[in-house]
Amino acid sequence: MTNVSRNFMIVGLLFLLVGIPIGMYMSASGNVALAPLHAHLNLLGFVLMTVFGLVYRVVPDMAESNLARVHFWLHALGAAVLLVMLFLLLSARITEAGMVPIAPIAELMILLGILCFGWNLLRNG
Repeated sequence: MTNVSRNFMIVGLLFLLVGIPIGMYMSASGNVALAPLHAHLNLLGFVLMTVFGLVYRVVPDMAESNLARVHFWLHALGAAVLLVMLFLLLSARITEAGMVPIAPIAELMILLGILCFGWNLLRNG
């Protein structure tokens, strides 16, 4: 049996372990400039990856598909790159123009991963 379910949940946990301290920092400092990053880390990173991991655990036929592995790598890498870019933008290290072409490629990776998930769900779910 593949470890795609476990991989999704472990990486989701890693995103949460970054997102929660950012929320704690914002609360303690009163500086909420990183709120979009905090939300994306927790939702795109932790929640979505955990949901995907649970779906793959409950529907093993989906987890055994090559689509599941492609989905994992597209989502994990795309989200990591996008979230780093978002941090750089919100901390004024780059401008919106500086996000191109990296952030749009990362967003496309996430979309393609979700399309893999959808196709896998239709075929094997």
